[in-house]
Amino acid sequence: MKPMPITDALFLMGEVREKPLHVGGLQLFRPPEDAAPGSVREGYQRAIEHGDVATLFRRHPRRSLAGLGPWEWTEDAELDLEYHVRHSALPHPGEIRELLALVSRLHGTLLDRNRPLWEIHLIEGLADGRIASYSKVHHSMLDGVAAMRWMVRGLSPDPDERGMAPPWAPRGVSSPSLPDGTALDKVRGLARDAVEGGRAVGEASLAAVRTMARALEDRAASLPYQAPRSSLNVPITGARRFAAQSWDMDRIRVVADAHGGSVNDVVLAMSSGALRRYLLDQGDLPDQPLVSAVPVSLRGDDDAPGGGGNAVGVVLCNLGTHLSEPEARFDLIHRSMRDSKAQLKGLGPMAVILLSAINFGPVALGPLFRYELLRKPAFNIVISNVPGPEEPLYWNGARLEGIYPVSVPYDGQALNITVTSYAGSLEFGLIGCRRRVPRLQRLLTHLEDSLAELEATA
Repeated sequence: MKPMPITDALFLMGEVREKPLHVGGLQLFRPPEDAAPGSVREGYQRAIEHGDVATLFRRHPRRSLAGLGPWEWTEDAELDLEYHVRHSALPHPGEIRELLALVSRLHGTLLDRNRPLWEIHLIEGLADGRIASYSKVHHSMLDGVAAMRWMVRGLSPDPDERGMAPPWAPRGVSSPSLPDGTALDKVRGLARDAVEGGRAVGEASLAAVRTMARALEDRAASLPYQAPRSSLNVPITGARRFAAQSWDMDRIRVVADAHGGSVNDVVLAMSSGALRRYLLDQGDLPDQPLVSAVPVSLRGDDDAPGGGGNAVGVVLCNLGTHLSEPEARFDLIHRSMRDSKAQLKGLGPMAVILLSAINFGPVALGPLFRYELLRKPAFNIVISNVPGPEEPLYWNGARLEGIYPVSVPYDGQALNITVTSYAGSLEFGLIGCRRRVPRLQRLLTHLEDSLAELEATA
């Protein structure tokens, strides 16, 4: 058994049927020109016959002390790959619409906690001949950055490479095993954690005071729990709707350079403009600006290849949705992100996590509380930007043409926007509650309109 960090266990504690807490991704592959009929089925069979599975993908959660103690990881001695890896085909006519509908349904179902918490669906039947892969893994196992790194390590920049291992195979350094550990080891670990935790609490408290002082001086700064109510901040159901689209990275960089900001500033400004249009259409745009939670990865470049869990902080960004001028919104977003990142400067990872818990804790634990006062969100939406590979990649000769993140709508957060970069493109993945975010696909049009506005002002 291996004890689970509280940052990971929160995603198990806060999950109920209506609020699945797994992350996923949709990948589109172009088969090699020499691919024979039936090659997808043959590739699937070879993959599930690959018996070498990384420790990360063999473990599932359980409660210690007969269900009363903390969460722990335990290894599954009877792993059934045919359960976790599934082969599907789209109905006619096999357009992207059918693919997105399938991903929407798959993403709304819970993972079985009696098994390792992951699934991969190999999907054929697209009219243009491409192959899709949809995968999901519980947030307690991997965060978005870790999931991206794991996937990329299983691909190759060489289009001629064959015989490649499946995604669940070990990558480089093996994942750590799950030793029981002696009672003395556990006591030492708790003492060490207590000392580190005390130091982190002090750092986080000082950072919180600095944040409040900065917010009083600068209207660009965002304080927790000042986000206005909107139609996006309501209880959600378990059904999902997914939409995705790519934008050329050159367009994004030109806008960023012209306005003196970053690529992430453009992502936030596009999202701000799209949300403003969407809520205006609904007659529900608040007078006060929407506030976004923006995850910040705490992982180093040298993290172990087999590592899992969560290493993410959260900062708040004023989206400026009350402003009609795109330049003014961009400037406010740029200043807000600059100030939010400044509050993390010099903090250790645990202090960043504690400071982030002020913002994110009630969202993760929302389903545990009945009273609305205890569930008031610190923000209106989560907008993430996960860096992806810069060069084209292949799996057994099939070219990866698109990576679209499929993230998590949280309780009281009916919409999530996550972006990743890949080989000169910026890939948007929008996931929302099917009932609470009607006509979600219209946001894709609004995103394009917002980018065009920024280009015009540039």
